Amino acid sequence: MAQAYDVQEVERKWQARWADEHTYEVDADDPRPPRYVLCMYPYPSGAAHQGHVRNYTFGDLLVRYRTMRGDAVLSPFGFDSFGLPAENAAIRTGEHPRLFTEARIAELKASVRALGAVYDWRREVRSHDPAYIKWNQVIFLHMLEAGLAYRALAPVNWCPGCQTVLANEQVTADGRCERSGDLVVQRDLEQWFLRTTAYAEELLRALDGLDWPERVKTMQRNWIGRSEGVEFDLPVVGHESDGLALRVFTTRPDTSFGMTYAVMAPEHPLVDVITTEDRREAVDELRAEAARATELDRTSGAASEKPGVDTGGRVVNPFSGQAIPVYIADYVLMRYGTGAIMAVPAEDERDWEFAKVHGLPVVRTTQPPQGFEGGAWTEDGLKINSGFLDGMDAAAAKEQAIEWIEEEAIGARTVNYRLRDWLISRQRYWGCPIPVVYCPDHGIVPVPEDELPVLAPDDVEFLPTGDSPLKRHPTFRHTVCAVCGGPAERETDTMDTFVDSSWYFLRFCDPWNDKAPFDPDTAVHFMPVDQYIGGIEHAILHLMYARFYTKALVDMDVAAGLPREPFDRLFTQGMIRMDSKKMSKSKGNLVTPSRYFDTVGADALRLFHLFVGPPADDMDWTSQTDEVIEGCARYLDRVWRLAVPEPGEEGEGRGGERRAPDVEVQRATHRLIAKVTDDIERWSFNTAVAACMEFANALQRYRRETPDGPHAETYAEGVDALLLVLAPMAPHFSAEAWERRHGPGARVHTTPWPPYDPALAVAETVTLVVQVNGKVRDRLEVSAEIDEGEARRLALASPKVLEALDGAEPVRVVVRPPRLVNVVV
Repeated sequence: MAQAYDVQEVERKWQARWADEHTYEVDADDPRPPRYVLCMYPYPSGAAHQGHVRNYTFGDLLVRYRTMRGDAVLSPFGFDSFGLPAENAAIRTGEHPRLFTEARIAELKASVRALGAVYDWRREVRSHDPAYIKWNQVIFLHMLEAGLAYRALAPVNWCPGCQTVLANEQVTADGRCERSGDLVVQRDLEQWFLRTTAYAEELLRALDGLDWPERVKTMQRNWIGRSEGVEFDLPVVGHESDGLALRVFTTRPDTSFGMTYAVMAPEHPLVDVITTEDRREAVDELRAEAARATELDRTSGAASEKPGVDTGGRVVNPFSGQAIPVYIADYVLMRYGTGAIMAVPAEDERDWEFAKVHGLPVVRTTQPPQGFEGGAWTEDGLKINSGFLDGMDAAAAKEQAIEWIEEEAIGARTVNYRLRDWLISRQRYWGCPIPVVYCPDHGIVPVPEDELPVLAPDDVEFLPTGDSPLKRHPTFRHTVCAVCGGPAERETDTMDTFVDSSWYFLRFCDPWNDKAPFDPDTAVHFMPVDQYIGGIEHAILHLMYARFYTKALVDMDVAAGLPREPFDRLFTQGMIRMDSKKMSKSKGNLVTPSRYFDTVGADALRLFHLFVGPPADDMDWTSQTDEVIEGCARYLDRVWRLAVPEPGEEGEGRGGERRAPDVEVQRATHRLIAKVTDDIERWSFNTAVAACMEFANALQRYRRETPDGPHAETYAEGVDALLLVLAPMAPHFSAEAWERRHGPGARVHTTPWPPYDPALAVAETVTLVVQVNGKVRDRLEVSAEIDEGEARRLALASPKVLEALDGAEPVRVVVRPPRLVNVVV
């Protein structure tokens, strides 16, 4: 496709200009109002793919738009450069992860520059840089001192392919590693944790004040999983003398009279005590089987499919006074609640199914509706078979049951959370080392701050053994204790890479600081992030951990005065699919942007991503996509011919007073500015592009069809307005066309965003569509201010409508002024 200008030359020219002129570099002393726009920093997997293009196009549009609105926009970029792929590549090829990673960074950085996305590259952060590692480790030591970091033995998900621990979210529904596809197994390891549960309530409550998508907030609320209830004791039969009891948690104490058995997690410490000798072999078999299963395996599926074993032990239901059997089952987890549950099969589907399998009794404590013949009744109703609770509704019975438990001193109200502490240990090399040593005499000893950063050595051997290469290194592991000077061993685990991404946005505020992770006053100047942009896949882990980190940093006085929420406004863009699958490198279905950079140019590709649909929606990359991208390129060509006169055409157009067609173009210009401004503020980028296309068509008709030519000032104002509103969307094109129109040194992106006159932006007339039974019968040009009564009168008086009615009386007339009337007969 022949183009009106040399796309590649123009794009390279303006990319260099923006860098050389420091257009998008800002400092804390900038007198303009600060604004922080941030795209989630990426893992450097190589050259950009279309998902990157979509994300960075949205972010870049906002940076340029807010700059033109007069803000000092902080727009940094960095790389989440630790992670498994680099280490796995080292195992396969022998290439060191640092070299592998830095090559991928160079590829991605080149792609981002070619897109024309502008960043303050002075602030670039890479999580594998020694300076960043140091401050990561300093923050960890602050958490250790504050009691927010601790070490404990814990069962973990272990991927034999990746040779590392996985979070529950990284295990697929069929028990496999989401990256390698290997079956995940369970291991017990000494692990480092961060105490996220200390902030569970605040993490939950603060969601209400965030301008985030509701589905993201719902996902976080569900992950935190707050449940109000009561814990109480079930005395163990045969242990009356020592008062041994099994403690359970329930949110439905009103159903306690229907408790006919209890279930413990296989790991519960009372299993050995309660189990009778005749049941021990069966109990041990189930425990061994549960130890090999992942948490996801254990908690998915119906209870009827779950193994359960009677321990032979009995506990007393304190409400009914009856002894009930105690089972162990793998669907009960020690990490949740007390590790034991009371089972009420009449009011819980899982308990009902388990009871059917094991032949356990069922006692209804809630009256189901008349004629109900199903299994468990899980809705509300009046209490029955419940002693002193009989006749009460569920809410009153729940409160009465809790009061009774507290009066009897066998339990207390409590709040439980599904949220668990954050396991950060990873048995890998390519991550931030955990800065502690183990001394035989002094136990866990922090590495002194003046000895940080602790850096992993380069001369390590990468083998698929399951242990960190650091464990086999001849010198790294062996060191001295900072307390006594005696021999000690370094921690060889590294930190979860989510640690790196939990505070990078703060380092961006003050990346040159060599005295602290960042200066709190400088961070306060920019924080919170005004607009954070990224994928929905980060809705839980990254966003939750970043919120936890920010609160902890404030409380530890590392970030005194900082807002406790890091991201004021969040936008999650839709993903790109091909053949119904997410476009990704791992699926081998990428369409690289470079092929478009080298043909139609970055601006056409950017315009496509803005135009193709609402930014929050998923989009399908199909065989017709290239046609749409080429259409965007042709549109820019048309605007170029409207904006940049051919030699000899300069100064065309008439002067004098504006006539009616000129005034309408003037009004259309103000409507364009008003609409694009509103659309950008609402993230309705697709309709903003559509408005620009519609306006270009109107300008083209105006220039071509006005008998003695367009009014020069009106036409110039229209073209300039179009270039200004296109400047954040198609930046290279707009910058070049603006300079051609206004001379060397003219910069469209430092020109203020165009104002509009509300009076001129209001359309004088609009097209009123008139339907009969949903079928269009007429189109009427009416005042934009028409009221409902007048719109109804005009519609019913239309000869075309009268013909369609053929004497029939309307049953109903639906009026939506000024655009639609639907006559129903």
